[in-house]
Amino acid sequence: MHISEGFLSPQTLAAGWAISGVGIAYGLKKTAPGEIVRTAMLSSAFFLASLVKVDIGPGSAHLSFIAPMGILLAWSAYPAVFSALLLQAVLFRFGGLAVLGVNTASMGTAAVLSHILFGRASRSGSAAFSAAAAFAAGVFGVMCGAALTGTWLVLSDGDMTASVGILLAAHLPVAVIEGAVTAMMTVFLRRTFPDVLKPSGLS
Repeated sequence: MHISEGFLSPQTLAAGWAISGVGIAYGLKKTAPGEIVRTAMLSSAFFLASLVKVDIGPGSAHLSFIAPMGILLAWSAYPAVFSALLLQAVLFRFGGLAVLGVNTASMGTAAVLSHILFGRASRSGSAAFSAAAAFAAGVFGVMCGAALTGTWLVLSDGDMTASVGILLAAHLPVAVIEGAVTAMMTVFLRRTFPDVLKPSGLS
Protein backbone atom coordinates (compact mmCIF):
# COMPACT_ATOMS: atom_id res chain seq x y z
CA MET A 1 0.00 0.00 0.00
CA HIS A 2 2.97 2.27 -0.41
CA ILE A 3 2.41 5.17 -2.82
CA SER A 4 5.56 6.01 -4.71
CA GLU A 5 6.85 9.55 -5.11
CA GLY A 6 5.83 11.59 -8.12
CA PHE A 7 2.15 10.64 -8.26
CA LEU A 8 0.59 13.03 -5.73
CA SER A 9 -0.04 16.76 -5.83
CA PRO A 10 1.57 19.10 -3.26
CA GLN A 11 -1.86 19.73 -1.71
CA THR A 12 -2.45 16.00 -1.23
CA LEU A 13 1.00 15.54 0.28
CA ALA A 14 0.34 18.39 2.70
CA ALA A 15 -3.02 16.91 3.73
CA GLY A 16 -1.35 13.54 4.34
CA TRP A 17 1.30 15.10 6.58
CA ALA A 18 -1.37 17.00 8.51
CA ILE A 19 -3.44 13.88 9.22
CA SER A 20 -0.46 11.70 10.06
CA GLY A 21 1.03 14.42 12.25
CA VAL A 22 -2.10 14.57 14.38
CA GLY A 23 -2.31 10.77 14.53
CA ILE A 24 1.35 10.36 15.53
CA ALA A 25 1.14 13.07 18.20
CA TYR A 26 -2.02 11.57 19.71
CA GLY A 27 -0.61 8.06 19.47
CA LEU A 28 2.55 9.07 21.34
CA LYS A 29 0.44 10.76 24.00
CA LYS A 30 -1.62 7.58 24.49
CA THR A 31 1.39 5.23 24.60
CA ALA A 32 2.35 4.35 28.17
CA PRO A 33 6.09 3.95 28.89
CA GLY A 34 5.56 0.28 29.67
CA GLU A 35 4.03 -0.31 26.23
CA ILE A 36 6.95 1.02 24.19
CA VAL A 37 8.50 -2.44 23.79
CA ARG A 38 5.25 -3.93 22.47
CA THR A 39 4.81 -0.99 20.10
CA ALA A 40 8.36 -1.43 18.82
CA MET A 41 7.88 -5.18 18.30
CA LEU A 42 4.72 -4.69 16.25
CA SER A 43 6.40 -1.91 14.28
CA SER A 44 9.19 -4.38 13.48
CA ALA A 45 6.66 -7.02 12.39
CA PHE A 46 5.00 -4.46 10.10
CA PHE A 47 8.43 -3.46 8.74
CA LEU A 48 9.39 -7.04 7.89
CA ALA A 49 6.01 -8.12 6.51
CA SER A 50 5.74 -5.21 4.10
CA LEU A 51 9.24 -5.68 2.69
CA VAL A 52 7.84 -8.39 0.40
CA LYS A 53 5.79 -6.36 -2.04
CA VAL A 54 4.42 -6.42 -5.57
CA ASP A 55 4.37 -3.10 -7.43
CA ILE A 56 1.01 -2.21 -8.98
CA GLY A 57 1.25 1.01 -10.95
CA PRO A 58 1.64 3.92 -8.54
CA GLY A 59 1.18 1.67 -5.48
CA SER A 60 2.08 -1.79 -4.21
CA ALA A 61 0.50 -4.81 -2.53
CA HIS A 62 2.08 -6.52 0.46
CA LEU A 63 1.37 -8.04 3.84
CA SER A 64 1.11 -5.43 6.58
CA PHE A 65 -0.46 -6.78 9.81
CA ILE A 66 -2.56 -3.62 9.99
CA ALA A 67 -5.38 -5.23 11.98
CA PRO A 68 -3.13 -6.88 14.61
CA MET A 69 -1.45 -3.53 15.11
CA GLY A 70 -4.82 -1.87 15.54
CA ILE A 71 -6.16 -4.52 17.91
CA LEU A 72 -3.05 -4.56 20.10
CA LEU A 73 -1.96 -0.91 19.88
CA ALA A 74 -5.03 1.23 19.07
CA TRP A 75 -3.79 4.82 18.58
CA SER A 76 -0.21 3.76 19.25
CA ALA A 77 -0.33 2.14 15.81
CA TYR A 78 0.24 5.56 14.23
CA PRO A 79 3.79 6.09 15.57
CA ALA A 80 4.50 2.39 15.01
CA VAL A 81 3.53 2.66 11.34
CA PHE A 82 5.43 5.91 10.90
CA SER A 83 8.65 4.47 12.36
CA ALA A 84 8.53 1.42 10.09
CA LEU A 85 7.73 3.42 6.96
CA LEU A 86 10.48 5.92 7.72
CA LEU A 87 13.07 3.15 7.96
CA GLN A 88 11.78 1.55 4.76
CA ALA A 89 12.00 4.86 2.90
CA VAL A 90 15.52 5.59 4.14
CA LEU A 91 17.00 2.10 3.90
CA PHE A 92 15.19 0.61 0.89
CA ARG A 93 13.57 3.60 -0.85
CA PHE A 94 10.11 2.08 -0.44
CA GLY A 95 7.57 4.83 -1.04
CA GLY A 96 9.70 7.85 -0.25
CA LEU A 97 10.10 10.64 2.26
CA ALA A 98 7.75 13.05 0.49
CA VAL A 99 4.87 10.53 0.56
CA LEU A 100 5.66 9.31 4.08
CA GLY A 101 2.83 11.38 5.55
CA VAL A 102 0.23 10.04 3.10
CA ASN A 103 1.33 6.42 3.53
CA THR A 104 1.31 6.78 7.32
CA ALA A 105 -2.15 8.35 7.22
CA SER A 106 -3.52 5.48 5.10
CA MET A 107 -2.17 2.61 7.17
CA GLY A 108 -2.36 4.31 10.55
CA THR A 109 -6.01 5.23 10.01
CA ALA A 110 -6.82 1.71 8.81
CA ALA A 111 -5.23 0.27 11.98
CA VAL A 112 -7.13 2.62 14.30
CA LEU A 113 -10.44 1.95 12.54
CA SER A 114 -9.79 -1.80 12.82
CA HIS A 115 -9.43 -1.31 16.57
CA ILE A 116 -12.54 0.83 16.88
CA LEU A 117 -14.76 -1.48 14.82
CA PHE A 118 -13.44 -4.92 15.80
CA GLY A 119 -11.10 -4.57 18.77
CA ARG A 120 -13.63 -5.16 21.54
CA ALA A 121 -15.34 -8.00 19.66
CA SER A 122 -12.04 -9.77 19.05
CA ARG A 123 -11.34 -9.79 22.80
CA SER A 124 -14.75 -10.91 24.06
CA GLY A 125 -17.39 -13.57 23.56
CA SER A 126 -16.74 -17.16 22.57
CA ALA A 127 -13.56 -18.29 20.84
CA ALA A 128 -15.46 -18.67 17.55
CA PHE A 129 -16.94 -15.18 17.81
CA SER A 130 -13.55 -13.71 18.67
CA ALA A 131 -11.91 -15.48 15.73
CA ALA A 132 -14.63 -14.29 13.34
CA ALA A 133 -14.24 -10.70 14.54
CA ALA A 134 -10.47 -10.90 14.18
CA PHE A 135 -10.80 -12.32 10.67
CA ALA A 136 -13.13 -9.47 9.74
CA ALA A 137 -10.65 -7.01 11.22
CA GLY A 138 -7.84 -8.45 9.13
CA VAL A 139 -9.84 -8.21 5.91
CA PHE A 140 -11.11 -4.74 6.76
CA GLY A 141 -7.66 -3.41 7.70
CA VAL A 142 -6.13 -4.35 4.36
CA MET A 143 -9.02 -3.20 2.21
CA CYS A 144 -9.43 0.03 4.19
CA GLY A 145 -5.75 0.81 3.75
CA ALA A 146 -5.96 0.07 0.03
CA ALA A 147 -9.10 2.20 -0.32
CA LEU A 148 -7.47 5.13 1.47
CA THR A 149 -4.41 4.75 -0.74
CA GLY A 150 -6.65 4.85 -3.78
CA THR A 151 -8.44 7.91 -2.45
CA TRP A 152 -5.18 9.84 -2.24
CA LEU A 153 -4.37 8.89 -5.83
CA VAL A 154 -7.78 9.91 -7.20
CA LEU A 155 -7.67 13.20 -5.28
CA SER A 156 -4.41 14.02 -7.03
CA ASP A 157 -5.38 12.73 -10.46
CA GLY A 158 -8.87 11.63 -11.47
CA ASP A 159 -7.40 9.55 -14.28
CA MET A 160 -6.01 7.15 -11.65
CA THR A 161 -9.45 5.55 -11.15
CA ALA A 162 -8.64 2.50 -13.29
CA SER A 163 -5.36 1.93 -11.47
CA VAL A 164 -7.15 2.16 -8.13
CA GLY A 165 -9.56 -0.58 -9.19
CA ILE A 166 -6.62 -2.85 -9.99
CA LEU A 167 -4.99 -1.95 -6.68
CA LEU A 168 -8.12 -2.90 -4.72
CA ALA A 169 -8.55 -6.18 -6.62
CA ALA A 170 -4.93 -7.12 -6.01
CA HIS A 171 -5.39 -6.67 -2.27
CA LEU A 172 -8.34 -9.10 -1.98
CA PRO A 173 -6.17 -12.24 -1.58
CA VAL A 174 -3.85 -10.33 0.76
CA ALA A 175 -6.89 -9.35 2.85
CA VAL A 176 -8.00 -12.98 3.20
CA ILE A 177 -4.50 -14.05 4.26
CA GLU A 178 -4.27 -11.27 6.82
CA GLY A 179 -7.74 -12.11 8.08
CA ALA A 180 -6.67 -15.70 8.72
CA VAL A 181 -3.41 -14.63 10.38
CA THR A 182 -5.24 -12.13 12.60
CA ALA A 183 -7.79 -14.75 13.63
CA MET A 184 -5.12 -17.32 14.52
CA MET A 185 -3.12 -14.73 16.43
CA THR A 186 -6.16 -13.65 18.42
CA VAL A 187 -7.21 -17.20 19.31
CA PHE A 188 -3.65 -18.01 20.43
CA LEU A 189 -3.33 -14.90 22.59
CA ARG A 190 -6.77 -15.45 24.19
CA ARG A 191 -5.63 -18.90 25.31
CA THR A 192 -2.11 -18.02 26.41
CA PHE A 193 -1.65 -14.30 27.11
CA PRO A 194 -5.11 -12.67 27.26
CA ASP A 195 -3.76 -9.49 28.86
CA VAL A 196 -1.76 -8.80 25.69
CA LEU A 197 -5.03 -8.19 23.85
CA LYS A 198 -5.65 -5.10 25.93
CA PRO A 199 -4.34 -2.34 23.63
CA SER A 200 -1.96 0.36 24.85
CA GLY A 201 -3.41 3.37 23.03
CA LEU A 202 -7.03 3.20 24.10
CA SER A 203 -9.12 6.13 22.92
